Amino acid sequence: MPQPTSPARHPNPYIRLFRTPGTRAFTLGNLIARLPMGMFGVSAVIMIAGSRGSYALAGAVTATGLAATALVAPWTARLVDRHGQARIAVPATAVAVLGSLALLLCVHFGAPNWTLFAAYAATATTPNTGGMSRARWAHLHRGSSREDAAALHTANSFEQAADELCFMLGPVVAAFLCSALFPEAGTLVGAVLLMTGVLLFAAQRATEPPPSLRTGSAKSPFRTRGFAPLLAVFLATGAVFGSLEVVTIAYTDGLGLGAAAGPVLALQAAGSCVAGLLYGSVRPARRVFRRLVGCVAAMTALMWLPLLAARTGGSLPALAAALLCAGAATAPTMVTGMTLVQRLTPEGRLNEGMTLAVTAILGGIAAGSATGGQVVEQAGAAMGYLVPVCAAAVALVVCATGHGRYAAPPRS
Repeated sequence: MPQPTSPARHPNPYIRLFRTPGTRAFTLGNLIARLPMGMFGVSAVIMIAGSRGSYALAGAVTATGLAATALVAPWTARLVDRHGQARIAVPATAVAVLGSLALLLCVHFGAPNWTLFAAYAATATTPNTGGMSRARWAHLHRGSSREDAAALHTANSFEQAADELCFMLGPVVAAFLCSALFPEAGTLVGAVLLMTGVLLFAAQRATEPPPSLRTGSAKSPFRTRGFAPLLAVFLATGAVFGSLEVVTIAYTDGLGLGAAAGPVLALQAAGSCVAGLLYGSVRPARRVFRRLVGCVAAMTALMWLPLLAARTGGSLPALAAALLCAGAATAPTMVTGMTLVQRLTPEGRLNEGMTLAVTAILGGIAAGSATGGQVVEQAGAAMGYLVPVCAAAVALVVCATGHGRYAAPPRS
């Protein structure tokens, strides 16, 4: 197994991180596989709505895929832990890619609506590529030294920045492909990128964590002290993301600047991406659970900025600046939360633990989107920004009342 490079060789933590043999190769493959995660939803909506003339149908199909993913993803992750990343991720991705291609063909040839739901549900077998990458970093820096903790903190920060970048670029690339080429182009290119990226990632066997044949007998992450409240924090944080997106779209549309919603939301993601990279360049404090409380408190405070900007000035530049600052607080929260997931998850079930965290975020996004839309309908778009404030406050309350449990080490 490659050994992490000594931290004394270079002052930049990111250069230090990627000097470990094999890390650049698996990161490249993972980034290629991760970009389609931000493409598939937008591509499906454009493709289905353009062909069938119904955004309601397009939304229902994508919602079905999200629900299927929430059910299937933890089982896929458990198989990855038990049998290894390469052995499970490649066939699971192949099934998901076939589902995407089936959706494309069903739309193109005018198949019945129910086939769209069935095809998109098949994409739920897509493995958690970000979780598998984080599992490799945790495997490479699994020691208890201060240097290993700092390296893992930097790696988690990089992975969070990569998530933000892919979900920022993915919709833009998808929309461009679907409009410049043909409506099915986004789904087709996304499927090719996903399969290619996973094959490149899985080929890097030297950095792959060994399979844990004891996964079946190891304690479930849910039974680990502190894991349930941590998932609740992720759920509430997801609600922050979902509500911000819906409310911002509604607010810019109310200003007659609906086309500006994409760039404004991209600016928020860019702020989070930069904040994640900067956060990873500093040496973290030892008490991770206290760090999480501080990060969530900062996120709660900064979420007031979009509300104040919308309620006072109402100008788009002021709102964009407020969202940029608010986005800067989410990445440190996610980085620290994922670090706690890695510490709390029992040995041999790391992919499952991180996939449960991602599933909680997706559930929160769905709940936040629905709640944000309801508040916009009832009280207006400006008041809609109260939803992410409340969601962040819920995350803070859960974090503050449950933080003592996070200190407990995982037991397998």
